[in-house]
Amino acid sequence: MRVGIIQSSFIPWRGYFDFINSVDIFVFYDDIQYTKGDWRNRNRIKTEQGSKWLTVPVCYERLSKLICDTVIDDTQDWRKIHMQQWLASYANAPYFDDVINLLGAMGRHEDLTISQLNIRLIKVICDYLDIDTPLLLSSELNVQGVKTPRLINLLQALGATTYLSGPSADNYLEKQLFYQAGIRLEYKSYDYEPYPQLWGAFDNALTILDLIANCGADAKNRIASRSANSIVVA
Repeated sequence: MRVGIIQSSFIPWRGYFDFINSVDIFVFYDDIQYTKGDWRNRNRIKTEQGSKWLTVPVCYERLSKLICDTVIDDTQDWRKIHMQQWLASYANAPYFDDVINLLGAMGRHEDLTISQLNIRLIKVICDYLDIDTPLLLSSELNVQGVKTPRLINLLQALGATTYLSGPSADNYLEKQLFYQAGIRLEYKSYDYEPYPQLWGAFDNALTILDLIANCGADAKNRIASRSANSIVVA
């Protein structure tokens, strides 16, 4: 059984959804440290002037704050700002109505934390893309440890035989621990065909909603990487 474990991101790019669709169980790593200025609370869209960040403001008081405890700053009307930018940049996209429907989930106010918002939006988009991978939270698995040993413990708790990771994790994963645990380690390939896009030269590093705005339901056929994953520990 292949398992993937990644932090949540705000309306992430298509590679994130390809990753979810590539595993048997996906775990949101929500009880580790929040990283400021990262993908946790922001993502990129394409505008007539080039790419632009859309950011959800959060209350960030200390370095040790966990993702699941990072509260959204709703004193700022960020939803209105986001919707204005979507309208200005994508109103002429062929499937903009689909994007507006998906963004409607962003307007609810029951989400207290960035983790709650991210996960709910990701689930809504997974439904749109017909991705039915079971989605779990690391905080609900009651597994101890830190860094690679904790990942191993999470994987063993789920009965994983393969761990799918993003390739950037190669800088910090203790790969010998996967060998010792008898768990195969693979790095996800992120190699995608371009698709029709507004505003000039193709940009791959955008939120999945750019793909949906331009391709609609066909987006689900455009999220699979063209290259095989790399096997690091067999």
